Amino acid sequence: MQVIRKIEFLDKLFLTRYTQRNLFQNIHKSLKPIANDLVVCTVYNMAAPTATASSESKPLDDNILQSFFTEVKEIEKRDSVLTPKQQIDRLLRPGSTYFNLNPFEVLQISPEAPLEDVKKQYRRLSILVHPDKNPDDRERAQKAFDVINKAHKSLEDEEQRQRAFEVIEEAKGRTDLMIEEKRKKLRKAGKGDKVEEDDPEKYKHAVYVLTTKLFADMERKRRQQEDRDQEERKRKREAEIREQEKAQQEKEWQKNYEESRENRVSSWKNFQTGKRSKSYKPPKHRAETR
Repeated sequence: MQVIRKIEFLDKLFLTRYTQRNLFQNIHKSLKPIANDLVVCTVYNMAAPTATASSESKPLDDNILQSFFTEVKEIEKRDSVLTPKQQIDRLLRPGSTYFNLNPFEVLQISPEAPLEDVKKQYRRLSILVHPDKNPDDRERAQKAFDVINKAHKSLEDEEQRQRAFEVIEEAKGRTDLMIEEKRKKLRKAGKGDKVEEDDPEKYKHAVYVLTTKLFADMERKRRQQEDRDQEERKRKREAEIREQEKAQQEKEWQKNYEESRENRVSSWKNFQTGKRSKSYKPPKHRAETR
């Protein structure tokens, strides 16, 4: 009864649903046998703050109760993978090169979540996979930590975060168009208009698959552009080297030409001097003796 009165008191303080969920989880762990009764009490206080109850409000209470249990199950399902080993395995699973391109998926957070929630989730995950917390699997933990850190930095950057958000929105839009096309084909074939994506979980999976593909396509294009840019830089560098080599060769040729020209001039002068010194001298005239 003390626990129930405490919950009612907290409800009067207008606790957020998040706090109430955490409170329920703590109660569920410590007082599992009576947890369901406590949840009923909590949900009833959330749905009907007045003491009056009628048969008309019962369906509404049942819906809220069912919604609450569904949400709690989702939280428990999400938290079931929040262990160091499972997180490391998730972040380094086969195909993680492409799965980890979506920073929201890496941090397991909604694209609509405020930046403050992103920071909280980053701290939560980084503690789980930190190498110092996983000494027996330090190398893989470091890789997982790097993945989380990269995702966090990309979401801190407004431009990168907006780009990632737009990819997810595009995936939702394309999925909706695909579903509508499937409905048209079914109607045309006289098979009604029910599709498997009417199931929220299957719709969510379809969006997830297409989101992963779009991120992969974006990364592939980025790498192709990077390769083209690198090839262009390489081509320009090779052209610069050729120009430098050509200029160096011309410089060497000019230097050699100047040196050889001086030698030629010097040789020509020496040749001219020698030629004058060795010019023909006629014999001296001698008187004829008789």
